[in-house]
Amino acid sequence: MGNQLTLAVAGSRKTQGIVEHCASLPRDRRVLVLTYTQANQAELRSRIQHYAGDHHNIEVMGWFTFLLGHFAKPFLPFKFAGQRVHGFNFDGRPHIKAGGKRRFMDANGAVYACELGRLAHELVAGSKGALLRRLECIYEEIMIDEVQDLSAHDWEIVDILLRSSIDLRMVGDIRQSVLATNPRSRKNTKYSYTGAVAWFRGRAAKGLLEIKDSVTTWRCHPLIAAFSDSIFDPSWEFPATESKNETNTGHDGVHLVASKHVDAYVGLYQPQCLRHSVSSAKSFSLDFLNFKVAKGMTYERVLIVPTAPIAEFIAAGTYLEAISASSFYVAVTRAKQSVALVLDNPGASVLPVWQPEQVQA
Repeated sequence: MGNQLTLAVAGSRKTQGIVEHCASLPRDRRVLVLTYTQANQAELRSRIQHYAGDHHNIEVMGWFTFLLGHFAKPFLPFKFAGQRVHGFNFDGRPHIKAGGKRRFMDANGAVYACELGRLAHELVAGSKGALLRRLECIYEEIMIDEVQDLSAHDWEIVDILLRSSIDLRMVGDIRQSVLATNPRSRKNTKYSYTGAVAWFRGRAAKGLLEIKDSVTTWRCHPLIAAFSDSIFDPSWEFPATESKNETNTGHDGVHLVASKHVDAYVGLYQPQCLRHSVSSAKSFSLDFLNFKVAKGMTYERVLIVPTAPIAEFIAAGTYLEAISASSFYVAVTRAKQSVALVLDNPGASVLPVWQPEQVQA
């Protein structure tokens, strides 16, 4: 089957595509499905059970669990003789000058999450091939959902998998790069978040994987899809999104709403309100979700309180830096039918301005 990467737009049913692929596989094919967040793991388990419940050789696992279970726990003695893994320390960090075992594990023998990728990578070489041979014996295919969430030494692990006998199938959306397995690491920083696209294109150029684009969204109205495409500078060379949402509600697309009209708008359309952080929406007493928290969710309508850079992008067309663009893209593409952007000074924006009927009259 070979190594494949599918770069899919928001609302393109990425997770469902993985589930349907699993359901189509031979019953005896040994498959591991990986993803970073617990919410996505639970979603994958539920859907695979529903659509491929008779496939007993499919496992769903978190990325950290994968590195612990198949790298750190079985092969730690190859690096630290006589030592065992006694747990997982998600929040802790080693002392800046720590070396040896203390670089990777706390006093109780728990592996630091921030050093797990590095430890796993070093164990591949330290095991003199035993680790990879074991993995190749266990799985014929590994799938990674939301692959853009990987970072730091994780890319070294993926590189090893690409060169193994295991078929690697990855799915993600570089434009939704708002999470990272190890955001503070200095390893491979140029490939963090949206930078991952350069890593993938480089591996494709070497013939290690095939990249496919999935550009159809079943969620976002065509006007929302077109606006979401405009968020990233054309130099990113992302393909245009095609929308299959043909619903017409009478209030569709992207609109600007003045602060003084927000209460009226919320009262009429009941959108899910989104903000970058608490500090970016202090003047509004609404039920907000932060952009990152809303990732993976779908709503009929959303109202977004922009940050200063987002407001400048809307009013003047000044492109956002990569991480801000990804956060805004996530927020915009949560909506099926309408997006309202709170902005008092539209500047040169050509987006329509919404007003209550009594004001319009």
